[in-house]
Amino acid sequence: MTIDVKLKAVIDRFDFPGHMIECAEIKTGHINRTYRLRFAQDGGPARDYVLQRINNYVFKKPAEVMENVRLVTEHISRAMAARGIDPENRVLRLVPVKGGGAMVEDGEGGFWRAYDFIKHAHTIDRIKHPGQFRQIGAAFGQFQSMLSDFPIHRLHDTIPHFHDTRKRLGDFERSVQLDVAGRACTVREEIEFIRRRGPAMCRIVEMIEAGEIPLRVTHNDTKINNVMLDADTGEALCVIDLDTVMPGSVLYDFGDAIRYGASTAAEDETDLSRVALDIDLFAAFSDGFIAATAARLTGTELYSLPLGALVMTYENGLRFLADYLDGDIYYRIERPAHNLDRARCQGRLLADMEQKRAEMDGIVREQVRRWGKNIGL
Repeated sequence: MTIDVKLKAVIDRFDFPGHMIECAEIKTGHINRTYRLRFAQDGGPARDYVLQRINNYVFKKPAEVMENVRLVTEHISRAMAARGIDPENRVLRLVPVKGGGAMVEDGEGGFWRAYDFIKHAHTIDRIKHPGQFRQIGAAFGQFQSMLSDFPIHRLHDTIPHFHDTRKRLGDFERSVQLDVAGRACTVREEIEFIRRRGPAMCRIVEMIEAGEIPLRVTHNDTKINNVMLDADTGEALCVIDLDTVMPGSVLYDFGDAIRYGASTAAEDETDLSRVALDIDLFAAFSDGFIAATAARLTGTELYSLPLGALVMTYENGLRFLADYLDGDIYYRIERPAHNLDRARCQGRLLADMEQKRAEMDGIVREQVRRWGKNIGL
């Protein structure tokens, strides 16, 4: 096995048991550089681990990111043990650094961390049937449930104002006014679509400020491929990719999962006639999520979950359109109007959600009644 000397020096600083027999780079993912390591152990089977170099261009304060990850994973492990659940293979476990800590700095500005590998599991990029999405809803719901008593003041706000819709809207208006790419005159209809909905889409921010809903630990990237599923049974095992964990509203996590997973088309679909909310997938995810959280969330949070789907769809469309106006400087594009296509797709999805809002609310009310009947909801 040939391995880069600098990489080997990083690996040697972690407290891996046994001796390394394999190191292979994992090419999937766009943010962190990732390797799969295998270590042989005397008298036992080989074990696999994941080694990652944290992208500190995206995450400016890696020490704070890792502190959040450590606190959250340790809390989930204790919560699972208290409920009689073996946390092995069901929560990310950090491999400690020799001498203490959870992160290695390589001397060249790089920061590294290592996890146990989640065994006999895989992720998916497309939902094949509602039962699959229910499992993912249950996983993110269990994530919320296990962290419902976490002391939120201990978490770092690693990306301030990440889902502050009011601030996002202000940034959008500056992009319209500056019009650095000279594109505003070509997207007047899209700009007005954003503006008309602005006041209503700031509702979650207002609810947080008024104390109507609490701040909680939020994942902030609840895409379907951030849940590991058992390779045989399809059961959700473990929520991964915790770099964006920070204080927020549960409505954002619910909403982003619906926006991404319950759409009938990819988020950059150009044929808008294909874009809609799949109400069966919405019902499946919310059922799994509410079953896991009914005893932990407030009634206001539970009944407001559909609002999260609308707000997150709006916010992503707003950000795509702002980046198009700015000259495509944030999101990676594959064609000249890619961000505009994304913005229009999110707008079409939002419009369909608005048409189906009463049905979404009814589904959630029924699920809250079913799963919350023993707690007075």
